[in-house]
Amino acid sequence: MLYAVVMSSPLPPCPQPQEPLDAPRLLDVGPAAPEETNLRADAARNRARLLEAAARLIAEHGVAGVTMEAVATAAQVGKGTVFRRFGDRTGLLTALLDHSAARLQADFMSGPPPLGPGAAPLERLRAFGVAVLYRSAEQLDLQLAAQPEPCRRYSHPASGALRGHVMMLLRQIVPDDDSELLAHTLMAWLDPALIHHLHRQCGMPMERLETGWVDLVARVTRTEPPR
Repeated sequence: MLYAVVMSSPLPPCPQPQEPLDAPRLLDVGPAAPEETNLRADAARNRARLLEAAARLIAEHGVAGVTMEAVATAAQVGKGTVFRRFGDRTGLLTALLDHSAARLQADFMSGPPPLGPGAAPLERLRAFGVAVLYRSAEQLDLQLAAQPEPCRRYSHPASGALRGHVMMLLRQIVPDDDSELLAHTLMAWLDPALIHHLHRQCGMPMERLETGWVDLVARVTRTEPPR
């Protein structure tokens, strides 16, 4: 009876978004002192050296071959250096994905259309999902190994940047809808674990997943899919 009462009650008004409608922007921390700049440059070089070693290990042995000790040996540094830089193996694997994520963010923030500015929001949303789908398919083992624990998965900055971009586009396409919840719905289709299940375990071709994304976008935005 309680369920029936709740389900028959009028829905609450859709919450209004608090975030600006602008595209997500990278943080600007301002200019640093010269000595701090030098320290940052040294740290960046050391970090890049460790990530290059980790990338070589993945190319040679797969994700399973990436351990903190193996990376330290390949980079000819102490294992403690790797732990201080990345915290743990998940932090290291996540850092490996950061460069790819930064390229994707640059593409949808300032790259050519339809992924970047200059195309209609609906076209950009379709292109975004296709780009993420194929990027995930190319990096599935790494993405699965680097996934943070469940309580941190949705708060990770990289996830927030992608979701924020989808929210921004949804606000332009369906301004009266709850763009935040709809963004979560769309991003769930792009989850690496789901792509792994559908593509590798079920054998679905990527073309089918791409068609599924375009269809889902049409249903969520109440628009016609492209012919």
